[in-house]
Amino acid sequence: MAAIMPYIFLLVGLVLLYYGAEWLVDASAKLALRLGVKPLMIGLTIVAFGTSAPELVVSVQSALEGAGAISVGNVVGSNICNIALILGLSALICPMLVSKQLFRFDIPVCLFASGLLWFFLNDDDMEVWEGVVLLVFFAGYVAWSIANAKKSGDPGGGEAVGGSGKPGSVARNIIFIIAGLALLVAGAHLLVKGAVELATDWGVSEAVIGLTIVAVGTSLPELATSVIAAIKRQNDIAIGNIVGSNIFNILFILGVVGVMGPVRADGILIRDILLVIILSAALFVPLVIKRVMARWVGAAFLITYVAYIVVLCMEVARSHEITLVLM
Repeated sequence: MAAIMPYIFLLVGLVLLYYGAEWLVDASAKLALRLGVKPLMIGLTIVAFGTSAPELVVSVQSALEGAGAISVGNVVGSNICNIALILGLSALICPMLVSKQLFRFDIPVCLFASGLLWFFLNDDDMEVWEGVVLLVFFAGYVAWSIANAKKSGDPGGGEAVGGSGKPGSVARNIIFIIAGLALLVAGAHLLVKGAVELATDWGVSEAVIGLTIVAVGTSLPELATSVIAAIKRQNDIAIGNIVGSNIFNILFILGVVGVMGPVRADGILIRDILLVIILSAALFVPLVIKRVMARWVGAAFLITYVAYIVVLCMEVARSHEITLVLM
């Protein structure tokens, strides 16, 4: 019975994370729509930050439990998953027109944040002062986003975010936001517990678990939101969700983890971080093809993600072979 408990923790944790994020995003988006905020800004902020709530809770919980590699690996793996898997799948479903604003500001910020990630983790440590720097940049990004949202509003396009139906009362949405956060906290605790136990049982490093199982699990809300948005041809929501989530993951989540105390990120290779940078830079590709995220771009992203997972699996298999030889 004890042998299957980690799997039960993982499964229940993922379910709680998914539904917690669904409630949180749905209620938050409906509240935002009452303010008449344009869809792109909703995608970059409310939806992006809401769907990144699982990453936030898991990374903070991991840091508190001393699992720094899972904490950082979750962010790195989620950012890779967001672009290569989720945006790739969304582009395959429906080629998407990319907003000029994304090219002018948000994608450059995403690339800049990825560069900071490499700079700060080059020594495998996230120091307190580095966390402070990340949070300062995040505050600046949020301030700019709020100022930009006030320039123009567009209450349309909200259905792709919160589903169909009326926005509902403020009280009802607040209740769902609180309930969603509660599910996220419970789900994150179970997910981290199961992941750490599996890492021990399988002889797999915490970094690999964070880069794969935990990263994909906490990216489920982004996956659901962007795919649904792509199906409904809500381009700004689909792409803005991914770009905003990646910015939030690095600047805010790692910023919070960093200020909690020095975090050791053993096992997170420069290769992993460089892939985040390359994928972030690849978001500029549509700029040379009439701002369209074409299906072939989506296919290239998906192939990249499959290749990355294969490499990780081969490394795990190789480490097991070495362990068996030593035994």
